[in-house]
Amino acid sequence: MDFMQFLDMILHVDKTLGLLIQNYGTLVYVVLFAIVFCETGLIVLPFLPGDTLLFIGGAFCATGAMSPWLLVGLLIVAAVTGNTLNYWIGSIVGHKVFTRNYRWLDQDALQKTHAFYEHHGGKTIILSRFIPIVRTFAPFVAGVSEMRFASFQFFNISGAALWVGLLVAAGYFFGNIPMIRDHLNTIVLIGVGAAVGPLILGALWKTYRRFTRG
Repeated sequence: MDFMQFLDMILHVDKTLGLLIQNYGTLVYVVLFAIVFCETGLIVLPFLPGDTLLFIGGAFCATGAMSPWLLVGLLIVAAVTGNTLNYWIGSIVGHKVFTRNYRWLDQDALQKTHAFYEHHGGKTIILSRFIPIVRTFAPFVAGVSEMRFASFQFFNISGAALWVGLLVAAGYFFGNIPMIRDHLNTIVLIGVGAAVGPLILGALWKTYRRFTRG
């Protein structure tokens, strides 16, 4: 198998995880760890699968192909350490990231994530875990914005545990139901909307009240 074939398997892990397990055995844990670490730790790789990987991994755990406890433990560590690396990169780059045009950086995704962070503060680190692209940029923006490291790690660890635990568990119990497996991204976005919606409405209401009083 050449590199391009391997990369294609990684990008379509929802369809190829069985082959990865068959070809690499227990080394598949290392492969999945690396995917989650890179997706959360390197802002140039936001296209790597995250939600899908966790969900399908849980589904394979239900068949006995992998250990759910080992998978959850390793991927929580991958998510926490990936975010931490991304945070430090952001803190090193600093505020100049908003004024310079870096070719390796998606400025549109950066600006959207920054606006999300400004609105939700530390909760962004938890909520972003369930939102592709934003998940990759949130810890970077936290580092750029000089969020206290202790506060960042609290939200980082909490978000990683929720994200990995919930999606692997969902895959374990429901991943082998075709309708749910085929519409995973839609289900996740609906769930995030239900969580974030009330926060946004509350902020809009406060802004409206402030405007009418002023």
